[in-house]
Amino acid sequence: MVEAKDVRQPKLGKLKPRYQFALNPHADYRASRCPNCDRLTYPRKFALFIHVEPDYPLALGFTCRYCPQCELIIAHQDELEVQLTALFQERDLSIIGNDYLVLGTVELKVWKESLSRPKSIVEILEHAADFKEHVTIEYFPGGWYPKDFVPPIPPRRKTRRKKK
Repeated sequence: MVEAKDVRQPKLGKLKPRYQFALNPHADYRASRCPNCDRLTYPRKFALFIHVEPDYPLALGFTCRYCPQCELIIAHQDELEVQLTALFQERDLSIIGNDYLVLGTVELKVWKESLSRPKSIVEILEHAADFKEHVTIEYFPGGWYPKDFVPPIPPRRKTRRKKK
């Protein structure tokens, strides 16, 4: 007989998980529409909790695309890496180019307070939340292709929207 074990992922912070997150690796795709529901996305500032290898956790204020319907945050990888590079040029040049992982969000109020009065990681983790889910963005550029060509990703279907 096999016993069911309560196997839970370790939690990042004290807050319950919130938002879905996607790191967009495609420089030519800017997510003006949500990949899930096809509604418009909006720019919104989030305090992202990021871990940079080897051992450099930080909270970074970053403007992402956001779908309020799906609660999906989309961060563009190229823009995020520019911000991280600029940050580490001031702090530690040896960290530039290291692997990183976006783990969750920090409450904006706490992040703003930490700009004027630096907080320890323990204090920040009190106000941090994991992501509910990490989403992968699949993108296939449009254009002219041979008649018998089958794209690896099916094209999005057109949806009709009711005008208000």
